[in-house]
Amino acid sequence: MSEQGSADVREVVIEYFDGTSRTATIIDREVPYPEGKLIVSRTDTKGFITHANQAFVDMSGYSQEELIGKNHYILRHPDMPAVAFAGLWETIEAGNKWHGYVKNLRKDGAYYWVKATVIPNIRNGQVVGYTSVRRKPSRSKIAESEALYATLK
Repeated sequence: MSEQGSADVREVVIEYFDGTSRTATIIDREVPYPEGKLIVSRTDTKGFITHANQAFVDMSGYSQEELIGKNHYILRHPDMPAVAFAGLWETIEAGNKWHGYVKNLRKDGAYYWVKATVIPNIRNGQVVGYTSVRRKPSRSKIAESEALYATLK
């Protein structure tokens, strides 16, 4: 399945908070974050994607049509602990900005790391959605995050 050999490829059932799940092929291959790019997306209040810029399309491996209307959790890598996303949602639902490091799952099963900032979009005092801007993370922050997330799984 992979040029790297079968030991680097695994099938994983990913369970989502809404009770749905899917089987994903996971390939232990990092796709480097593109220099000088910002990955930007917007979602509604439930996490369904309403906008994806070209950098997001390119890094995710999904087409624009495959992303719009899907829940952002389709990018959730199984190495990411659920508690990390619980903290994100708690923060943004309270109307606050969230920052963190996230390992995302590409459509092809590879992964990429981001330094993410999620900002609530507020209209007339109400949260109407969220904007997420992702930047290239430092290798040291990726290493710290991997170590932390391994203890939280």
